[in-house]
Amino acid sequence: VQLQASGGGLVQSGGSLRLSCATSGFHLDFYAIHWFRQAPGQEREAVSCMDHDGTTSYADSVKGRFTISKDKVKNTLYLQMNSLEPLDTAVYYCARAKGCSQEYEYDFWGQGTLVTVSS
Repeated sequence: VQLQASGGGLVQSGGSLRLSCATSGFHLDFYAIHWFRQAPGQEREAVSCMDHDGTTSYADSVKGRFTISKDKVKNTLYLQMNSLEPLDTAVYYCARAKGCSQEYEYDFWGQGTLVTVSS
C-alpha cells in the first residue's frame, strides 16, 4: 500500500493549486481518503475526506474554496484549492482509512507536500 502526495508549491494569495494523492496497492472503492494539513508550530488539521461511496466532507475553514475528487482509473485523489490564503500555508498529507468518520484509524499516510501562500 502506498500513498504519494504531490502538487504543492508557492502561490500568491488568491491563487489556486491542485494537490494529488496517488494510491496503489488497494482499491479506492473500499477505503476513504483524507487530506490533512499541518502548519509550522500547529496541530494537524483535518481538511477534507472522500469516502468510498463518493461522500465528501470539508473543514469549515476550506468550505467553498477546496474541492476533493477522485479518478478511479488513475487511483488518484485530488484536492483543488482555490482562493488560497496565507493561513492555508502548511504541509498537506493524504491518509487512508476505512471511512471518513473519526472512529476510523488512519493506517497509511503519504509523505506530505508543502503549500506556501504568500500575501
